[in-house]
Amino acid sequence: MTTATDPPAQGLGSVSAGSGPAPTAATFLAATELIPTEPSHFDQAFLATTQPCPWPKAYGGDMVAQATIAALRSVAADRDLHSMHSYFLRPVEIAQPIRYEVELLRDGRSFSTRQIRAYQDEKVVYIGLASFQVPEPGLDHTTPMPTGLPDPESLPSSADTLTAVPGPAARYWSFGRSFDQRHVPGPLYTEVTGERVGTQAVWLRPFSPLPDDQDVHTAALAYVCDYTILEPLLRVHGLAWADAGLVTASLDHVVWFHRPARMDDWVLYSQQAVSAQQARGLAIGHLYSRSGELLATVGQEGMIRGPGAAATSSNHTTSESHRP
Repeated sequence: MTTATDPPAQGLGSVSAGSGPAPTAATFLAATELIPTEPSHFDQAFLATTQPCPWPKAYGGDMVAQATIAALRSVAADRDLHSMHSYFLRPVEIAQPIRYEVELLRDGRSFSTRQIRAYQDEKVVYIGLASFQVPEPGLDHTTPMPTGLPDPESLPSSADTLTAVPGPAARYWSFGRSFDQRHVPGPLYTEVTGERVGTQAVWLRPFSPLPDDQDVHTAALAYVCDYTILEPLLRVHGLAWADAGLVTASLDHVVWFHRPARMDDWVLYSQQAVSAQQARGLAIGHLYSRSGELLATVGQEGMIRGPGAAATSSNHTTSESHRP
């Protein structure tokens, strides 16, 4: 995600589901195209490019997904990714190359550990730690999926919600993020729709089919889980992304992958605000398959500077200030 201090330029017109080509998952797929290159610091290296968005800096989920793919390419096929810890250090320029370098920290009989550093203009912009495990039998338990929620087909899409809202941000929210996202109790794009509570759920599904490759589906979960995780903190305080003066930034982000995820069908992202203090907020989320299987747990702490607060500069500029 990106931090913005000025709204994107207007002029793309209002959102219409019937205008232009059908939305696809191409943005995500392009973000996760990594090219092997010679490392400068560690054991393996890859080049990637962040994708366009209407904010000044790149979406942080690009980096999480790209680092996930880089780490996955560095381990044996018999090991599954079970956790990914990310720190966003500097702003990342959109549509510019990033070099991901992977350090092979350890390969044990059951677990492997990797460090991933991302460089742009030879400065470290992102650091990640990934842990892998050889699958084995053991205890099996999950937090149950929330019940009583409406089916995704009964909810308005982002495009439906933003039909009359002009500008590039509205088009990006509607079609540009590769995934259809449907909120319960309602979105926070231009106003807080629904109750001001510290919980929400978001149904997610890619706009077009993904390749039949588990690594791609794992990276897709890592990519999309960064978009809305701070929203419960905004919701409980009555803040919408379009509020003048609101600036947010991802500080650190963790995903625990519990079970192999298939992201082609609807996935439920249940989210909860934990705490907000000193211009920072922590939220957690659980991602479930439509059948109720717990796929992953996410935690993120972000900077949140509210409307009316002085917008001071920050190195942590990998989050979204959603201004249409």
